[in-house]
Amino acid sequence: MSTRRFILSLKFVFAALLALTFLGAQASNVSAKTKKVKYGTIKILTNPGGLFFTIDGKPRGETTTEYRAIDLEPGVHNVQIKLPNGQFWIRDIEIPAGRVKCVVVNYRPLPPIAKSPCPFPVNISAPNQVTDGEIITYTADVAYTGNTELRYTWKVTPSSARIISGVGTPTLNVDSTGLGGQRITATLTADDGSSDPACAQSAQAVSSIAPIEKKMIVAQEFDECNSCSNNDQKARLDNLGVELQNDPSTRAYIIAYSGRMSPLGQVEKLMSRAREYLVSHRGIDASRLTVVNGGFREEDSVELWLVPSGAAAPQATPTVQMGDANPGKKPARRRQ
Repeated sequence: MSTRRFILSLKFVFAALLALTFLGAQASNVSAKTKKVKYGTIKILTNPGGLFFTIDGKPRGETTTEYRAIDLEPGVHNVQIKLPNGQFWIRDIEIPAGRVKCVVVNYRPLPPIAKSPCPFPVNISAPNQVTDGEIITYTADVAYTGNTELRYTWKVTPSSARIISGVGTPTLNVDSTGLGGQRITATLTADDGSSDPACAQSAQAVSSIAPIEKKMIVAQEFDECNSCSNNDQKARLDNLGVELQNDPSTRAYIIAYSGRMSPLGQVEKLMSRAREYLVSHRGIDASRLTVVNGGFREEDSVELWLVPSGAAAPQATPTVQMGDANPGKKPARRRQ
């Protein structure tokens, strides 16, 4: 093969590889665009309020003394808050997907700094209260004028409070999951590494963890049919079957009542008919059905209940006492 042909072959191979790389990048971009985005939330409050702030350079208005919640894409975001003295509080804060991060900035004018850099004031900002599962951000402001780089040592109690990030830095992130009803105490010691006790200053902040309010799980009456025809009852049972198929963790309770003057064995007939239809025609597992004889009412009645996992079973509510019922007896005809 001549040198000219060999060079032309190499050019063709390089062009083919370049085209494949471009197509792979395009496919990657399409996949990235179709990927569902999850967000995290940052909650910010300041004391005092009314401080102008930006996130990633974008103005967000003014802070308040109540939390302002802002949804952000997961990742590290630059937060800048203009303090009353004209300086800026600046932090790079990581926002995890699906989590809430609480940030509090307390501004206190710092006293005049003496010629010696030690002692120096240390102030920690943190929320007074969060809800179980939220991430607490403890931020330290240290007015140190020395030339030595400070060391930051954090201690967090209780030990079950999990530190997510920030060890050895002025900003500590702590996960409050599972600590509802308790308090988290974060203590920071900042020192310049010297043996001078005045150059090792400490501060702490305490955050109370509010427990997550548990929702009571209760049974829900789905439908009730009084003196229904067979076809009407089937239609209602069809709807119940759809709900059971949509949520496999849910059970159904069927409470049947016999009318005051209904034939003997009427309630058993209603119970059997409902169970048989759901099992044979709707394909519901019989173990998910509980059929209850509710006693007597003025007329035949069937209640359909959906009972979520963990909910208490519904109770029958008869309106006619057994002694007042006359099964199989026809009502007396009124005289004209």
